[in-house]
Amino acid sequence: MTTLPGLLSWESVQERLKAIFPEGTPHRGYLTRDLAASTVFVALYIGAVEGMDVWLGPKHVYRFSDDQAAMVSDDERLAYSSKVMKAGGRAPGTQWYQDTTREPIRDETLREALVVVGAAIERQDIATTSSKPRYALQTGFAELFDPNLVGEKLHAAIGAWQSKTLNKGALARIAIVRRGAGSAGDSLSVTFPNGETRRMKPGLSSEITKAVIEVFAPRFMGEPAILFVSESGNKVVSRDDDLAKSIGLTIKADKDLPDIILVDLAPEHPLLVFAEVVATDGPINARRKKALEDLANDAGFPLEHVAFLTAYLDRSRPSFKKTVDSLAWGSFAWFSAEPDHLMELSDGVRSRLI
Repeated sequence: MTTLPGLLSWESVQERLKAIFPEGTPHRGYLTRDLAASTVFVALYIGAVEGMDVWLGPKHVYRFSDDQAAMVSDDERLAYSSKVMKAGGRAPGTQWYQDTTREPIRDETLREALVVVGAAIERQDIATTSSKPRYALQTGFAELFDPNLVGEKLHAAIGAWQSKTLNKGALARIAIVRRGAGSAGDSLSVTFPNGETRRMKPGLSSEITKAVIEVFAPRFMGEPAILFVSESGNKVVSRDDDLAKSIGLTIKADKDLPDIILVDLAPEHPLLVFAEVVATDGPINARRKKALEDLANDAGFPLEHVAFLTAYLDRSRPSFKKTVDSLAWGSFAWFSAEPDHLMELSDGVRSRLI
């Protein structure tokens, strides 16, 4: 006889999803939203877990109801699993979602999220056009929702599953985001390209600034140097007037200065990079880009040797989602949680960074 998994409340399922997939996890929005919690809850309810030969389809989720959730005997749970797949089959009471939610459940929650990160499997022995249910939770993932697993044991189990299942890139991204979001202490040490070390006030903006200087610059510039860095409460951390003047740039400490000014000395004509750090707001938008272009023009620096960068911690965070539609064409976006990638908002002009 089939032994069905123990059941948590829907709210507890979502709480655990947020712990299993912390900030920085790829597809985190799809993995932790209400629709994901409902999908995982129903999969556990019907026993759609790897090795149990019970499979979940989107219909199981969107036709589910609070009335059905209250029926918790094994017989009632198994009866729902088969009944809902029949013509006209549905749960008693008001169903959780409209039938039109089928595609978001199938494509966004299952195929593009749970399956991708290894939390769910998709059966391969039926045709892609078949209406038969085809998804199940991966065994180790399903075990994380055991109601008896709590406290330190739950924390340890989540960590073990993450280490075993998530790829190295995902784990690195989670670690970077956690470090940035939780930065604290009296000061932050930043090592400049010339080997000099400076101290900055702790905080998310400083963490992103540190990443631009220590990670972005050597990855995307041949011979990087830092002309200017600012931070809250200390507008000038570093300023190299001699180097700036040697490449034809005059820096004036005014409101138009960006968070960071970098220069790549490798090209025959140096490349100037104006960078803005976004912890909550303040990207390089069209207005800001024009102001920085004017600054370069006033200094006699040719615009064909100027680039504009907005730096974020991670593209899954609200700060990026809030500002992405205002990023200026002809600029770049970079995420310290995914350091090897650079987003270009092309304006039809050949890239000057990659």
